[in-house]
Amino acid sequence: MSAGPNLVCAALALSAFVEKARVMRVGYSAVRLALAESYFLLLVIGLLSVPVVWAETNRVVGTENFSGLVTQTCVILVTVCQQLVLLRLSHERLTAYRKAIFPLIGLGVTLTAMTTLFFAVPMKSAEPSGFGTQAAAQNPWYLAFFLVAFAVGQTNIGITCRRHAHIPPSVWLRRGLGLIAMTLPLSLVFVACGVIGIFAERMGVPAARWEPMAQVSLIMVGIMQAVGWVLPDIGKRVAAVRQWAGHRRALRVLKPLHHAVTAGAPELVIPMKCSAGLNARLYRVMIEIRDAQWALRAWMDPALADTLRRLGADAGLSGEELAAAVEAAQIRAAIEAKDVGDLPPEPVETPLSAEPGDLAAELVFQCRLARFFASPQAGVGRLDGMRVRT
Repeated sequence: MSAGPNLVCAALALSAFVEKARVMRVGYSAVRLALAESYFLLLVIGLLSVPVVWAETNRVVGTENFSGLVTQTCVILVTVCQQLVLLRLSHERLTAYRKAIFPLIGLGVTLTAMTTLFFAVPMKSAEPSGFGTQAAAQNPWYLAFFLVAFAVGQTNIGITCRRHAHIPPSVWLRRGLGLIAMTLPLSLVFVACGVIGIFAERMGVPAARWEPMAQVSLIMVGIMQAVGWVLPDIGKRVAAVRQWAGHRRALRVLKPLHHAVTAGAPELVIPMKCSAGLNARLYRVMIEIRDAQWALRAWMDPALADTLRRLGADAGLSGEELAAAVEAAQIRAAIEAKDVGDLPPEPVETPLSAEPGDLAAELVFQCRLARFFASPQAGVGRLDGMRVRT
């Protein structure tokens, strides 16, 4: 196996570790700590699996295949860290801590057995891609302990993720858990290759023929799980970018309406500093549009409003579409009436045809209103600007 895939794994792990470290500076939690440790361990695995780093580490320590022991120890530690994260996500704190005792005991037993067997039965020097083959031939009990621990841990991770993938409210966390659950078959392929290698060596068949499949499976598991755990963070970034783009687009849509309704009442416009953020500017524009509508209320004819609603309904409009079309036509008619000083006998009680329930709904409605205002022929047709008297 070339160094390329391992370096890709290391790069992904480093990026995820830096992101988790940044998030932990804002707020510490056991889940974030465990995930940060997982990414750091994946980084170590990826770097040590590069042949040059592998050989140099063995030389510095003075122990053949020491890099193999470290990488497989890190694999088990990553598996346990992920189990602890899932326990904390799926149980209350005290329950999760109580259930964490069993994975931690298993971790201690496994690492003790692996370390003891590794030093008790020396193996010939091997490259990263051939360490599993050497272990299968010369130290099968060491490899068996590793494979059993890996299989148990990954099975627990896969089943837990599949069981809980539909529960979290965050769609990105659901996708991440689903992606991690998909790694279970690949993990079992890796274990199967190792087990077949152990028995094949006993029967005189070289285990090396299954090693490439095992390496590819393990690398895919590492990449998919790293991406799966970082997907919720990616989702937050994507949502923030989408919101920023949506607000920028909304501000561009509202600007013509804002300019038109505040042209006759410039005192309603509060100058904002250039440093004001996008959200602050958008919120201010929305407020000023509503304030300007109330300022124009005296020039809005209730008879025209009733006629607009009736004709809009006849044109097939309903709900907020109808309300936005009526408001747009009312605003245009009020501006024209104010320009010529034509006050109606009595104003409308309210210039608003709809009252959205929250800020997000209000933004959607005002954008719809701005589009109707910019297209006089839309919605209620050619009634825009027409005065109807009873």
